[in-house]
Amino acid sequence: MENKKGTIVISGGSRGLGFEIASQFLEQGYAVATFSRGSTEHVTALADDPRFFWKSVDGSDYQALIEFLKEAQQRLGNIVGLVNNAAIGADGVLSTMRTSDIDRALDVNLKAQIYLSKLVSKKLLQNRDGFIINISSIMGVRGLPGVSIYSATKAAMDGMTRSLAKELGRKGIRVNSVSPGYFASDMVKDLSDDILVKIERRTPLGRLGTQSEIAKLVLFLATEGHFITGQNIVIDGGFTC
Repeated sequence: MENKKGTIVISGGSRGLGFEIASQFLEQGYAVATFSRGSTEHVTALADDPRFFWKSVDGSDYQALIEFLKEAQQRLGNIVGLVNNAAIGADGVLSTMRTSDIDRALDVNLKAQIYLSKLVSKKLLQNRDGFIINISSIMGVRGLPGVSIYSATKAAMDGMTRSLAKELGRKGIRVNSVSPGYFASDMVKDLSDDILVKIERRTPLGRLGTQSEIAKLVLFLATEGHFITGQNIVIDGGFTC
């Protein structure tokens, strides 16, 4: 079913921040196509919504992404934007990390996003319009111990953002990064209360962010930020200032 506003592709949109972003686009009248490894109760609840399409996909499988995008366009209509959201944590001292964990983080956090950007940008170029928004992290702009691989993947995404913005800008396509700080999510659920208190004290606004606040920034860049491209916008309550 063709949607008048178009279809937004979101990687990792079955839970957490990805699902919040998907929900806000749906509220604004867009269709949403998203994928993840496994289903969730959120995905199940939207199974009957004709504007929502979810499929189990390994994002590092290039052929699987081709098939997903083909099916998404057939079901929902013209693709007008991409949000590269999928990511996994990769905590640990580099010298003792397993190479399998390094490879997995590179596959999910970077390789899959590059593949998806390549495929979706082809569709946006046909329209000479659209956007790509990469969900990065403050870990990509400042160093912290124990997250070198995660930080490397996010810094790489920021570099791709700047280059793609120049590459696609004259075709009417905007490319930006959003770098959240600490916010209420699965990423921080295992942190101790003491650590969370320290984070809040180091944050000028005195609290963690929310998924809704980050999703609203993504939505603004997609729908209102028509003269914004090539930027990495940090949303962290002042943590990195």
